[in-house]
Amino acid sequence: MNAPTSSASTPVSATSGAGWASAAWVKTLKRLFARKIVLASAIVLFLIVATAVCYPLLTDADPNDMNISMRLHAPSWAHWAGNDELGRDVMARIIFGARYSLMIGFFTALGAVVLGTLIGMLAGYFRRLDAPLMRLVDAMMAFPDILLGIALVSILGASLWNVILALTIVYTPRVARVVRASTLVLRELLFVDAAKALGVSTPMILWRHILPNLLSPVLVQVTFIFAYAILAEAGLSFLGVGVPPEIPTWGTMIAGSLEYADKAFWTILTPGIAIVLTALSLQLLGDGVRDLLDPKLKKKS
Repeated sequence: MNAPTSSASTPVSATSGAGWASAAWVKTLKRLFARKIVLASAIVLFLIVATAVCYPLLTDADPNDMNISMRLHAPSWAHWAGNDELGRDVMARIIFGARYSLMIGFFTALGAVVLGTLIGMLAGYFRRLDAPLMRLVDAMMAFPDILLGIALVSILGASLWNVILALTIVYTPRVARVVRASTLVLRELLFVDAAKALGVSTPMILWRHILPNLLSPVLVQVTFIFAYAILAEAGLSFLGVGVPPEIPTWGTMIAGSLEYADKAFWTILTPGIAIVLTALSLQLLGDGVRDLLDPKLKKKS
């Protein structure tokens, strides 16, 4: 007699659970985009990423197609951002180059977060590893980011993946210090002591109890490092030690057109605007995520 009641109540429970999850997501998004500047940043970033992904649908112009007769032509209806020193369509190169610039930012942020989280957790949880690992981190952070990046790229060689590797090494210490500070607090909390008392292994404590509680600060670091990496790549390319010139990143576009800046300012202005918009959007979005995850602001809301 009770079986039909039990089976009938199951869909209701599942539906209510799905509705609760949906409501929680809506509430989270409302809090994240409560500030209009954060919402505008997210929209700008989405448009930049969508433009890079949908490049073949937006234009059939070849970013590497040279037309000397169009050399340094000003912006027009046919070429919205003008042409560069080799007659290439600047707008097509900006849209196509977004793929490379965003890829550099993404993989740099991913690599720095993975390595930095590992180093920070080991240093924060194991007291014997704290001093040697943090002295290494401090030594790396003693060098300015751009100088350390130049040195690493000079050693590794100028290529797309070597730039990503160099920037990953440059920004790993930033994540490591943040994760270490959080781990030092987490390892003293009662739920970690309870896990030890129950005989849970150290790797499982790090994986099941420490790491999930590090997601908040790490997620904020991802957005910042993403922006830093795009700016750093532009700086390295500007100095001639970054990505090879044949790869149309925003940084190589600025570096290649620097000599003609007084004659055709648009060849530098447009990729510069792309860099600024992307980096600024990521920074503002990161601020929004940080505010969202701040427990003090959660209590106020």
